Amino acid sequence: MEQQFLLFLQNQEKRLTNIENLLSISKSVLNIDEVCILTGLSKSHIYKLTCWGKIPYYKQAKHLYFDRIEIENWLKINRFKTLDELNREISSQPISKRGRR
Repeated sequence: MEQQFLLFLQNQEKRLTNIENLLSISKSVLNIDEVCILTGLSKSHIYKLTCWGKIPYYKQAKHLYFDRIEIENWLKINRFKTLDELNREISSQPISKRGRR
């Protein structure tokens, strides 16, 4: 009985953590820990991306902040087209352009 109760408590703790994470990333300004949750990237990788100028961020004092919408848009760049989209593009090209190399 006690073992079951401990498992129940552990499960509830995980659920609460998930809810807290979801609530924290619904904010418009995120800290680095929240960006890690949103993107699934490690903190060290986020730091590297800011250092290389590859991710949009803001700096106030010694703290990094991120705009949630900018991060979501950043995640959506470099989209790969589906095979259906590629096939539609090819089929919509004039025949004379398809044969050229």
